[in-house]
Amino acid sequence: QVQLVESGGGLVQTGGSLRLSCAASGRTFSTYTMGWFRQAPGKEREFVAAISRSGGITSCTDSVKGRFTISRDNAKNTVYLQMNTVKPEDTAVYYCAAPLSLGWYTTSRAYDYWGQGTQVTVSS
Repeated sequence: QVQLVESGGGLVQTGGSLRLSCAASGRTFSTYTMGWFRQAPGKEREFVAAISRSGGITSCTDSVKGRFTISRDNAKNTVYLQMNTVKPEDTAVYYCAAPLSLGWYTTSRAYDYWGQGTQVTVSS
């Protein structure tokens, strides 16, 4: 059974930085795409970033391009989300996710395993 545990969230001022981590267990981590999603109060869960199994391909939603970077360390079974120059609109619960199947995915419906989420709050 796949388990995902996020960490690194917290309160940060506008313009500051945070690094989120997601530790995975339960299957061969390096075989699968990994993704980050977020959900703000009263809004639907949205895609933030994804990374291919080798880390060679990444994708980010337009609102975070140039500010957020997704990376992974397959030796540590961990995926990261480096958040720089954060804005109040980045405030949300951030979720790490993994798909059941092999492939490249950037939509939440393609992901089957989810962490418990970590709260990120950006103060203005």
